[in-house]
Amino acid sequence: MPLRPLSRNETWLLPPTLDELIPQDHPARFVAAFVDAMDRAAWAELGIGLDGEALGAPAYHPRALLSVWLYGFMTGTRSCRKLEAACRDQLPYLWLTGWQRPDHNTLWRFYREHRGTMRHLFKRTVHTAVKVGLVDLAVQAVDGTKIAGNAAKDRTYDREGLQRLLERTEKTIQELEKENEGGSDPAPPHLPPKLTQAERLRAEVKAAMEELAEDGQKRINLTDGDTELMKSRHGIVAGYNAQAMVSPAKVDTKETGLIITAADVTKDANDVEQLVPMLEQAEENSGERAEVSLADGGYHSGSNLEACAQRGQVVIMPEAQQRALERPYHKDRFIYDESTDRYTCPQGQPLRFRRMKCTKGTLVREYRASPATCRKCSAFNTCTKNGVYGRRIEIRPHEALLRQHREWMATEEAKMAYSRRKELPEPTFGILKEQLGVRRFLLRGLANVKAELVTLAAAFNLRTLWRFWRTGKVKAHCAQALGGAESLADRAITFLDCFASHINAILITVACASV
Repeated sequence: MPLRPLSRNETWLLPPTLDELIPQDHPARFVAAFVDAMDRAAWAELGIGLDGEALGAPAYHPRALLSVWLYGFMTGTRSCRKLEAACRDQLPYLWLTGWQRPDHNTLWRFYREHRGTMRHLFKRTVHTAVKVGLVDLAVQAVDGTKIAGNAAKDRTYDREGLQRLLERTEKTIQELEKENEGGSDPAPPHLPPKLTQAERLRAEVKAAMEELAEDGQKRINLTDGDTELMKSRHGIVAGYNAQAMVSPAKVDTKETGLIITAADVTKDANDVEQLVPMLEQAEENSGERAEVSLADGGYHSGSNLEACAQRGQVVIMPEAQQRALERPYHKDRFIYDESTDRYTCPQGQPLRFRRMKCTKGTLVREYRASPATCRKCSAFNTCTKNGVYGRRIEIRPHEALLRQHREWMATEEAKMAYSRRKELPEPTFGILKEQLGVRRFLLRGLANVKAELVTLAAAFNLRTLWRFWRTGKVKAHCAQALGGAESLADRAITFLDCFASHINAILITVACASV
């Protein structure tokens, strides 16, 4: 078959406009529509003014800079230097900036100054999804994932490790100073690089030791002091615990997606303290309370069940120690008699109240059976191996609520509802890590990492909204939610402007040819 002609010196007969270079269903267009629809109140929430300054060199428009960052997060580009390169040679970014090329310093200053208010932008994406009727609040699910921080785990030290590192550093500094003291040469104007690095490390170690003494922490990372050593699927990392509440989004049975309604980052490796804050944030962002909330065993606790009961919120979550419940002599199999305040074991022997005790900061009631009876029982060594005190059970303040929840979890309705949990947060984290490249945070410090995650959550929601928008099934609703569709008059003006630019180009070409 013949080959197509190839020439890298082709010229345009009619110069194209920027609008012609981007497809109508391109995600960059949706980002621009989302940003352009923000009113002054929305920009004020972000702490951004739209009027500029009267004096000084012209600045880049905030709409262009915000669009670049949002589209970058949507496509997995979160580095200001990579965004600078993209604004130089990638058409979607050139279209978003109006063929302007902001450098990495400009992009970084904008992001640094306004990333703390990105939670308002994330909340706006949730409101948009709810307004167009995409979010199914019949169910929501929460989960956490460990994400590495911008720090190496081998730079995490406890007090003893910091002391040893400080001693080695002091010794290194003394050796370097002795090397520079020899000879009659004049002192150098600047300290040698090795000595400068050693003194900087000494200052970091001393500051870390002071912080450990003040906060009572067990260990600290010298690169990012807010990271904690956490167990992830890829081993131990110095990172954070990222939390997300996810609801299903759908137009019909064929078009489905996911919407993040709440997102946060914590230093706690355990999830148990994060359930109620995530429920409250999801309700605030969406403006509605989900009918059923799903969580895994890491969130299970009596206090969480009590808080959900007080909120009137149905929560479905298994217990972390599910295997213990299957034992034949678990305390749930002991029958309580309120009139006598005693329990009866499966073998028919009574356990009477003995004392109040504090276990892990919680006041519990302890019940004991007769040691002699337990030693003679056929279930001895299965029910208990303690021949001195016999079988003992501890009753916590939320015991009745825990038993009630276990009975609810054993129903087919609860099991069927809980089976949907794996369809919500797990795919969300998979998309964030695999498609958006969130294997580690780029920023350091808990406050900055929180801002990075909510920006990622906003970008994730915009991806979902764009997928529905480009199908045309909710295009009118999205346009209305984003401030109205482009009017016919606006399209006519755009067409006339493009036509006029083409005519001017032709006239200039003819004039040059005639000369």
